[in-house]
Amino acid sequence: MNTDTSKRTRKASTVVVALVLAAALGLGTLSLFAGSGSDSDPGSGGGRTADAGPGDGARGDAPSAQDRALLGLQRRAAADPAAMGEKDAPVVLIEYSDFQCPFCGKFARDTKPELVDKYVAEGVLRIEWRHFPIFGDESQSAAQAGWAAGEQGRFWEFHDVAYGEERKKNSGEFADDELIAMARTAGVRDLARFERDMGSRAAEEAVARDAAEGQNLGVTSTPAFLINTTPVLGAQPTEVFEEAVEKARAAAGEAE
Repeated sequence: MNTDTSKRTRKASTVVVALVLAAALGLGTLSLFAGSGSDSDPGSGGGRTADAGPGDGARGDAPSAQDRALLGLQRRAAADPAAMGEKDAPVVLIEYSDFQCPFCGKFARDTKPELVDKYVAEGVLRIEWRHFPIFGDESQSAAQAGWAAGEQGRFWEFHDVAYGEERKKNSGEFADDELIAMARTAGVRDLARFERDMGSRAAEEAVARDAAEGQNLGVTSTPAFLINTTPVLGAQPTEVFEEAVEKARAAAGEAE
């Protein structure tokens, strides 16, 4: 699993799976995020709430076809290990992120805890993670490790360990042995199973499915967020997310 050959094989098979799943999703390319930020890490200053795109859901009128498609991306599975919050919460924040992305880490450390305390705990907000590895082999390995941790109910614990400090990209900090150490710190009990799951086809397919979904939306950089039907790019100030959540909450209430 640590050999260059296995990494090349894993990368090649993941590309194939991504292409197949992109076609299978049947969503078409909405291009919600396309052209709205830089090619990497919009949190460096290019990120913002996208100007173009759909509204925040129905305000007494029937939602548009695009709004329905965007709302349909919400998985709302009670047993989803990479989601937190009530499955019937009025607002869902979908996050497309890479464990090597420094601005994803900034969101994880600075903003997510505030949103959890203010909205998730109240049943207003649900957060659903999507793997979107864009920085190469170590990003792909970290994404599959996150999925493997989720298989043992420790995704968010792994998430917090991985983002607990800034790590240099593609420097070996997300090598397989380091990922196993992170899993141990995160409380993953069966590390042998974790290692098998991390290198499995199921992990590749799960990551590819998430990535294909983001690509169909036009996501090209991380972090990228979809708050019901409102796109937000980059590690914006917490107030930007709060405003988007409140707006989506109000729209959901008016639609009832």
